[in-house]
Amino acid sequence: MSGTGARGRGPRQRGSISASTVRRRLKDDALKPWQYRSWIFIRDPAFQPKAARILDLYARTFDGVPLDEDDYVISSDEKTSVQARCRCHPTLAPGQARAMRVNHEYRRGGALAYLAAYDVHRARVFGRCEPTTGIVPFMNLVTQVMTTEPYASAKRVFWIVDNGSSHRGKAAIDRLAKAFPNAVMVHTPVHASWTNQVEIFFSAVQRKVVAPNDFTDLDQVRDRLRAFEDRYNATAQPFRWKFTTYDLDDLLARLDRQTADHPGESSIAPAA
Repeated sequence: MSGTGARGRGPRQRGSISASTVRRRLKDDALKPWQYRSWIFIRDPAFQPKAARILDLYARTFDGVPLDEDDYVISSDEKTSVQARCRCHPTLAPGQARAMRVNHEYRRGGALAYLAAYDVHRARVFGRCEPTTGIVPFMNLVTQVMTTEPYASAKRVFWIVDNGSSHRGKAAIDRLAKAFPNAVMVHTPVHASWTNQVEIFFSAVQRKVVAPNDFTDLDQVRDRLRAFEDRYNATAQPFRWKFTTYDLDDLLARLDRQTADHPGESSIAPAA
């Protein structure tokens, strides 16, 4: 009878546990090692004033003075390497209780760069497709916007950009001002793309235009992007941006307190 359970129920597996019990206990456990949050070190010594300047512009203020009616705020960036992936078998449309089916194999149909300028307060987007990114493609986008009313005759047009090579540093500021004297370039802090509202628009482009990436060629990509711009401009409202300079100061103060408690982690900030 050794090794046999009571009443002939067979060998008892000591320490065994069902899969459902494992799932239930992991769900209730305080430690969840499969979950994580991203963070990034603040590398820009002027992080606070740079970020605050942008947040103030979103709140229609510049250097402590309210913006005029003929002041505009443009958030701009580039989405690199938008590919045309030609699937080897036709995509199957979704059906009842069945998700869309996209074939894993594809043929590369080339790639392009999508540049966009987003008017923060008017929810209007200007986009263009270029073979690649760079100074010339970016200035093409600037010209597209700045030769259009109301920006052509505006008092000031603030251009919020990141620190990419297409518009980095004082040289880019001077280049923009020389081409369009009423344009003011404002850089985000280094590694702070979350302060640039156009990234929200690019997120929508990725979800609603690019995915699941089933295009016959780059012309179809361009057509889809233009059609999305038209619909967006006809229906969109400005983003309800809630993160203010007060929130920024509170965040940095909390990070300073964390520094005192955990030396070596002084530069941790939320990543977009």
